[in-house]
Amino acid sequence: MRDVMRWKYAALLALAVLAAGCSSNSKKELPPAELPDFTEEVELKKEWSRSVGDGQGDSFNMLVPAVDGDQIFASDVNGEVMALNRFSGDKLWEQDLDLPVSGAVGAGYGLVLLGTLKGEVIALDAATGEEKWRSRVTSEVLAAPATNGDVVVVQTQDDRLIALDAATGNQRWIYENTPAVLTLRGTGAPIVTSRLAFAGLSSGKVIALDTQRGLPVWEQRVAVPQGRSELERVVDIDGGLVLSDNVLYVVSYQGRVAGLDLESGRILWQREASSNVGLAQGLGNVYVSLANGTIEGIDERSASALWSNEALARRQLSAPEVFSSYVAFGDFEGYLHLVSQVDGRFVGRERIDSDGLRARPLVVGDWLYAFGNSGDLVALTIR
Repeated sequence: MRDVMRWKYAALLALAVLAAGCSSNSKKELPPAELPDFTEEVELKKEWSRSVGDGQGDSFNMLVPAVDGDQIFASDVNGEVMALNRFSGDKLWEQDLDLPVSGAVGAGYGLVLLGTLKGEVIALDAATGEEKWRSRVTSEVLAAPATNGDVVVVQTQDDRLIALDAATGNQRWIYENTPAVLTLRGTGAPIVTSRLAFAGLSSGKVIALDTQRGLPVWEQRVAVPQGRSELERVVDIDGGLVLSDNVLYVVSYQGRVAGLDLESGRILWQREASSNVGLAQGLGNVYVSLANGTIEGIDERSASALWSNEALARRQLSAPEVFSSYVAFGDFEGYLHLVSQVDGRFVGRERIDSDGLRARPLVVGDWLYAFGNSGDLVALTIR
């Protein structure tokens, strides 16, 4: 019963955080900001577009596609999984799992990995789409599983980390953790290297585990719960982690954005921030989509803000991604925005999906892939 109630609270909190402008109480919410005018400096070229089933669905899923080599893999909320050539958009295979997919997509080492609301992890053959194995875990999986070719690591909604054998799906180990009393609905995807697995927890901590035995190597608190109410004390790390040059980047809700030393977990720098969707890193800077709709560029060396763009307040921004010299992110009306990494000014805009663009853009080289809420998967380049 406790798990059921926690899930209900989490779902309600996610709605409260993400559905800005929909409150019916006596305090009138401010509407989302209107799109600002600007002089377009960058033109985006749509290389191809493909419809992937019903897309994200209505449960605030973050079904981000995955690229492995020349293939891109995407799944909709009902388990319609596609493999496409990432340059042409040609369909290579399709698999209909007929399952409520909520964690998607992980890919690598010949596997395509998905998690479900039923607490299952499914591995497909990347070349054919054939199911290789499925395993049951302790609760629903809301983020993509990750693999290093030896183990598949998944984070469940009840804040456990579970390692499965990559070849068979058999459980190798489980890391038990007590989740916070009240949490946002969601988890970040773990990161797995040859030796360590990293994850952000609902308690505001980042944990590093040995991939062979699941034993903690280090843990670091990024956010400290503050306030008198449980709502004020929510400090989930739901936006995932970013790894670059032996630095692990993390941001929490109602907490901080920080850079951690990969080997020790030592905090290299930190700054107050609140985000439930995540961050990106590039050119020695970190870019964060804040919960209030501000995009901020932060200098890693000084932990000070280089710039702050507040023009898209309350537009429910996606996590950002670095694309060429720009920062790309989506909003609730399905616009993909490009701002300069240097000063945060708007340089480009393209509407992807009128139902919204909730999932983080995926950037590989000179290509950007955006997966809209209704299922439109679009490949873009810069003209």
